[in-house]
Amino acid sequence: MALSISAVVLLAIIVFILVKKSGLKAGHAVVCVLFGFYLASSTVAPTISDLTTNVADMIGSFKF
Repeated sequence: MALSISAVVLLAIIVFILVKKSGLKAGHAVVCVLFGFYLASSTVAPTISDLTTNVADMIGSFKF
């Protein structure tokens, strides 16, 4: 059985856990989200997208 989860959902869960357990303040999380939106509209976005796709493909190719 393969489990597929969106990177957005995974990152949202990580941020939620960091806010609750590690003392990350909600304001810091908002700044990170805004940084992500601005980064997505920059010229670096295609490179980051390719990198994350390649890493996800590499992780998906591991056999457990």
